[in-house]
Amino acid sequence: MVTALRAVDRAVADLRRGTPVVLVDGPHRLLVLAAETAEFAGLAALRQATQAPVSLLLAPRRATDLGLTVNQAAPEVALYLPPTLMTPPFLHALVDPVMPPPDPGALAQLVPLATPPIGTAAVRLAKIGRLIPAVLVASLPGPAEDLLTTPVAAVNAYPESISAGLRVVAEAAVPLHGAEDARVLAFRPLDGGAEHLAILVGSPETQPEPLVRLHSACLTGDVLGSLRCDCGPQLRGALSRMSEAGGGVLLYLAQEGRGIGLVNKLRAYTIQDRGQDTVDANLSLGWGVDERSFLPAAIILDHLGIRRIRLLTNNPAKLAALTAHGIEIAGRVSHITPPNGINDAYLHAKQERLGHML
Repeated sequence: MVTALRAVDRAVADLRRGTPVVLVDGPHRLLVLAAETAEFAGLAALRQATQAPVSLLLAPRRATDLGLTVNQAAPEVALYLPPTLMTPPFLHALVDPVMPPPDPGALAQLVPLATPPIGTAAVRLAKIGRLIPAVLVASLPGPAEDLLTTPVAAVNAYPESISAGLRVVAEAAVPLHGAEDARVLAFRPLDGGAEHLAILVGSPETQPEPLVRLHSACLTGDVLGSLRCDCGPQLRGALSRMSEAGGGVLLYLAQEGRGIGLVNKLRAYTIQDRGQDTVDANLSLGWGVDERSFLPAAIILDHLGIRRIRLLTNNPAKLAALTAHGIEIAGRVSHITPPNGINDAYLHAKQERLGHML
C-alpha cells in the first residue's frame, strides 16, 4: 500500500509543478497534465510523448458556464483541443472562472468527445493535488520512460488509504482561551500531509457520551477573523461549551473550504462576490458541493476509545457520516452563532441548500 501511495504523491507533485504524468489501468494508458499548471514546457512534453489528439476534461458545470452544450449527467466532459489553442493563457482562462472568459470564437473550436475510460481518475488526481479539477489528456500507445506512471487503482483508493494510516505524532498540553485544561494530539496521515488535530478538553475519554465537534480548518475564519463565515465563532464557542460541560473533543480536520483547499476557497470567494452563493461557487470551479470525508474523524475517535458521542453540529451530513463509520450518535447538540451582517447570505445558503439546521 505504501508503494502505491508514494506513486500517487509523486504524480500529484508533478502535476502541481506542471509536468505530465501517466495513468495506467490494464491496457489503458493516459497522459495527464493539469490545466491550471500547464505552461509551455509541460505542453511541449505532452506533445512530445504522443501523437494522439489532446482533449480537455473538465466539470460539466464549468463547460455549461462557458456556453458549451454538454451532458450534465456525466462526471466530466471531454473536449477536443486544437493544437492552435494549446497555450497557457487560453487554458487558464478556460478552466478558471475567476479569469476573464476566453474568446467565443476560440470556444467554438472545442468539439465534444467521448470521455476516455480512465478520465475520471485523471480528474481525481488533480483534486487530490487541490488543483482546479480540469486536465489535459491524451492516449499513450506504450510506456513513457521520462514520465512518472501511476496505477488508477492507487488513485481511486487514495483517500481511504491515507485516512486508515493516521497515527499520533505529537501530544501536548495547550491551555486555550475558554478551555485552559486542553490537550492537543496531532494525527499525521499516511501521505505525510497536513495533520488533523484532536483537541481534548478535560477528560472526555471518561465520559459515557462526551460532547464532540468536527471542525474543518478555516485559516481565514479561525486565524484571520474573517467575517465571511461563521467558523471562528463556532470554533471558540465549541471549546467554551466543552469546558462548561466538563469535557469534550474538538476534531480540527485539515479540510479547508469543505475539502477544496485554501487557494480554491479564495477563488470561490471571488466568484461569490460576483453574485453566486457558496454552493454554486464551488460547482463553478468544478468541485462538488462538499468534498470532505469524515472517515478521519471516526478513526481518531476510535483511537481515543470514544464510540458513543453527543455531536455538536448543525450539519446532518456529519451525523450520517459518523454513523456510517460506526460512531454511535447519542444526540445532536445545536451549535448556532448569530449572523454578523456580512455572512448572512452564507448562512442562508447553508440552511437552504446544504440542509443545515439553523
